[in-house]
Amino acid sequence: MTAQSFPVSEIVASRRPHRKDAARNYDALLTAARDAFTEHGAEASLEDVARRAGVGIGTLYRNFPTRRHLFESVYADEVNALCRVAEEVAELEPWEALTTWLDRFADYMVTKRAVREALNDESEIFTACRESMYAAGGPLFDRAQRAGAARTDMDFVDLLRMVAGITATAFDDDAQRDRVLSVALDGVRASR
Repeated sequence: MTAQSFPVSEIVASRRPHRKDAARNYDALLTAARDAFTEHGAEASLEDVARRAGVGIGTLYRNFPTRRHLFESVYADEVNALCRVAEEVAELEPWEALTTWLDRFADYMVTKRAVREALNDESEIFTACRESMYAAGGPLFDRAQRAGAARTDMDFVDLLRMVAGITATAFDDDAQRDRVLSVALDGVRASR
């Protein structure tokens, strides 16, 4: 499966400007918005986003006419990156491929929480992102199950909900979150 076969990849590609300078500004705004949303939640200042990106507020609004458009673009870009990670790890040993992808999924959940309230479950972006994420990570889980590395009495949605629940918890730091996630994944690993 190539990155272009994921529905979210088409959305990301259609929104990104083609001119190099405009694409550079667009990418800088996405990075700045992701950081601002992670730090301050959905109410992060758009002026702060523009400042972090090193552009004027007019450039932000040319690329993202509304706050919702910015939320959707950040969300879609994060899911697209998650899909690319699935492709990058696909040749690893099944359990390593799955856990590497889940580590990236856990990071993605931080951004998702920040923009989730702005997105509707029925929105085109949300639906494309969900379909893409399942198409990217689901085969990694199936492969780990077929290899005898992951339990067979659960499905991919169970696994995502478990990881999402863990990442929704407040931790002292990322290292603590990673330890708790590791313990939970030990429960997903098939007995040897």
